[in-house]
Amino acid sequence: MEKLITYPADKKSLLGTKETEIAIKLIKDFFQLNLATELNLSRVTAPLFVPANTGINDDLNGIEQPVSFHSKALEGAKLEIVQSLAKWKRMMLGQLSFEPGYGLYTDMNAIRPDEESLDNTHSLYVDQWDWERVITSENMNRDFLEYIVKKIYSILKRTEHYVCERFSSIKPELPEEIKFVHTQELLKLYPKLSPRERENKFLAENKAAFIIGIGGELSDGSVHDLRAPDYDNWSFVNSNGEKGLNGDIFVWSNTLGKALELSSMGIRVDKATLIEQLSHKGCLERTELMWHKMLLNDEMPLSIGGGIGQSRLCMYFLRKVHIGEVQASVWPKQIIEDCKKNNINLL
Repeated sequence: MEKLITYPADKKSLLGTKETEIAIKLIKDFFQLNLATELNLSRVTAPLFVPANTGINDDLNGIEQPVSFHSKALEGAKLEIVQSLAKWKRMMLGQLSFEPGYGLYTDMNAIRPDEESLDNTHSLYVDQWDWERVITSENMNRDFLEYIVKKIYSILKRTEHYVCERFSSIKPELPEEIKFVHTQELLKLYPKLSPRERENKFLAENKAAFIIGIGGELSDGSVHDLRAPDYDNWSFVNSNGEKGLNGDIFVWSNTLGKALELSSMGIRVDKATLIEQLSHKGCLERTELMWHKMLLNDEMPLSIGGGIGQSRLCMYFLRKVHIGEVQASVWPKQIIEDCKKNNINLL
């Protein structure tokens, strides 16, 4: 198979397996407590699977197919393992009657069978904190988006300090501030590079960045990356002609020598934007699904939300080479053998 894994010759694990397991729990406990406090979020219990053909499940870039099964106990009803809880969370905001400025978060465990490449940072198993917070129409702008991003970045800084205090072999790397850059600006800066190369180039220079405008078309007709049409607002156009009220948080990983995405987030679609984006993607038939009908019938509030990768976070803060060092998953035989040869301890 094609070798997709990077094995930095000069990077050895700073923590043993047992110490790593202890550190994983410390990071997860600390980060989620600070996330809840900083963003006024209450923890809720999340489903592992949801009914199919309701529009609740997340199809990520708009094309990925979830793991599904039929339940004998439910008279053969088709159920799907969640891929993320992007739309489920917003539905719960309405059902639990959260007020503006408050919201929820949950532990999300997912399987993504259509993941095409397994490498240092991609796995079939996904664990993340999914969060969602109620906003008002006055919050649907870039300034508010950046305000929330800065809050999340402050938690990342706090968590890094917490880790470095407890494990002296780990040294701080995050810069004081996070940079904000639009995908259109990246295209202008690096017109001959691919989107991934633009991310790496910008992060190598700035170390932490929020890249805005994921899913909307750029001036050359391309998109920086795909997004499903029914949760993030990627078609909003500001006064500079830039599209999107969503984006991804990236940090520069010295361990891997490349940009590492930690979070995907954004201001969600309102009714008009939902119709516009579904139409643009040629899937207006989704308006007949349960979730979409609820949104169009004002049964869900305006919101901002996202997912923060738990294993990605642990991988970064513990300076690990491979995501399999901080999560238990299944890997191809070649990756297992190569990791063993390079002293990478997969859990």
